Amino acid sequence: MKRRLPAWWLLTIPGLLAGCVSRNNMSALDPQGPVGKSQLNLIYLSTGIMTFVVIVVAAIYIYVVLRYRERPGDEKKGIPEQVAGSKKLEILWTAIPVLLLIILAVPTISTTFTLDKKPDPEESIRVNVIGYQYWWGFEYPDHKVSTSNEVHIPVGKKVDFVMKSHDVIHAFWVPSLGGKQDLNPGRQDRIVLQADKPGVYEGKCAELCGASHALMNFRVIAHKPDDFDRWIASQRKPDSTPKTVQAREGRRLFNQNCIGCHAVRGGGFKVEGRTGPELTAFSERTRIAGILPNNEKNLKDWLRNPQGFKPGNRMPAFDHLTEKQLDALSVYLESLK
Repeated sequence: MKRRLPAWWLLTIPGLLAGCVSRNNMSALDPQGPVGKSQLNLIYLSTGIMTFVVIVVAAIYIYVVLRYRERPGDEKKGIPEQVAGSKKLEILWTAIPVLLLIILAVPTISTTFTLDKKPDPEESIRVNVIGYQYWWGFEYPDHKVSTSNEVHIPVGKKVDFVMKSHDVIHAFWVPSLGGKQDLNPGRQDRIVLQADKPGVYEGKCAELCGASHALMNFRVIAHKPDDFDRWIASQRKPDSTPKTVQAREGRRLFNQNCIGCHAVRGGGFKVEGRTGPELTAFSERTRIAGILPNNEKNLKDWLRNPQGFKPGNRMPAFDHLTEKQLDALSVYLESLK
């Protein structure tokens, strides 16, 4: 006879899952910036207040159950004295919740206004964020460069992310740096984040936006200030000139098949008006489409069947190209620096 687990065993599952640790810098409980730390402090405060309330209520409940439980001989004592109410108790259990709400509300409101404050342009950098189905565009208006799916920032400096959506509602979320901000069509929103140390911080779209919502990933790559300046300099003068015969054939195929949607700065193409991710310095990105490790094999697989990796995205399959042509196109893309 098959044994069944008791229903109460299911209640242990959330507790077991709570012990799971993210290995890709996506935990709000391990903040790597001042915004995340201030938000974690609010989490600790609210959790502490709720824990206090639960303990007090549980203690009163246990005391009442034990103190006033039925005992042998109680039936001979008759009906206990009936108490209509107590003004002192009424005031006490009304005042305590109000006091606890005030304790939680004051730092919450203060933190909200602090985080919403627009940073000083002299002490921050601005990054424009555009959400698409299902990728992210990043523009640095003060530096005249742009990229996609990977945003680079300097350590120890506030980054003013100014956001909008190109199509539907998206949400910009980097758990380890803090925040979560919706991107609404026709509206501009912002969030200010900062990284305390160099590293790669994973980000996601946190608003259901379509078939590949779960695959709408991006990365925040935090550099030391000098390294960030070098990255900006390299983006201003990208190398998109093919060096081999195969790469030149790849550029020809790119012009025939890709230039209507994608842009490559440094090759005489315009960035404005693109409908797909910008591909400048594509070879230096860590991922393809935000989800695949960047290498030639994955690139060719993506070109053959993009819908198989990101259902609902707007890129057509390149199954009309021969294997030799796919090799040339991938070689060209992987040569972009």
